[in-house]
Amino acid sequence: MCDIDIYAQLGDLKEVDYRNTLAIATLIEILHEKGLITRREFSQKAQQLDAMTIEELKILRAR
Repeated sequence: MCDIDIYAQLGDLKEVDYRNTLAIATLIEILHEKGLITRREFSQKAQQLDAMTIEELKILRAR
């Protein structure tokens, strides 16, 4: 029975991940269409944030 619960939870996570990814992609497209960001700016910022440590992200968020 425990295995069934785990599989159900994994299925739920996949649905949540899909919805979150869709929401993020939608926001990016809207920002790009309105000329507020370029795809290059988005990519560069994503790389910058990905390279930061957890502590650096906490400091950035606190600003």
